[in-house]
Amino acid sequence: KIHILGLFSVANKTYGRVSMHATRLEILKRQADAARLPFHTINIPDPCSDEQCDAIMKTFIEESRSKGIECMAFGDLFLQDVRNYREKQLHGSGIDPIFPLWKIPTKTLADQMLASGVKAYISCVDPKKMPATFAGQLWSKTLLTELPANVDPCGENGEFHTIAVDGPFFSSPIRVQIGETVEREGFIFTDIIPEN
Repeated sequence: KIHILGLFSVANKTYGRVSMHATRLEILKRQADAARLPFHTINIPDPCSDEQCDAIMKTFIEESRSKGIECMAFGDLFLQDVRNYREKQLHGSGIDPIFPLWKIPTKTLADQMLASGVKAYISCVDPKKMPATFAGQLWSKTLLTELPANVDPCGENGEFHTIAVDGPFFSSPIRVQIGETVEREGFIFTDIIPEN
């Protein structure tokens, strides 16, 4: 049996956003509040070398272990290199990595998540893998039928990233507005803005 003690995410200290997704930290804080869990941000500078990132993560892992944390769960689905990286980061720390969604077929997982009431918006699109027009769209059953055949329904190959605003684990939905869509560093980002 696992007792969930909190959520954590890595964020760009300069911009106050999740690095790859460009999601505002305020939304992640609201997710944690809605799930009734504490939230910890691992702030990294911009730019950040691999060595700096590794040192920052090592400190976070050591602090977590000193607080009695025994395992950390990750939402990775099937990318072995990502799993290997996470396992390497935690190796010898006394914290076990767990992957509760590992190898669940992504079409099955997407259908289950949508049926359970998860509501999410696409916040980032790789236009080399799918049309940029999907950015800012509601991730839905309809959208899944419109995705190109080679695009994973959960975006596990980096085709897109989402931000959840409701689900069975939230005490209430997070109200958002769809903001500006921009191209940056070869990716398309739509700003998902929390309402006051």
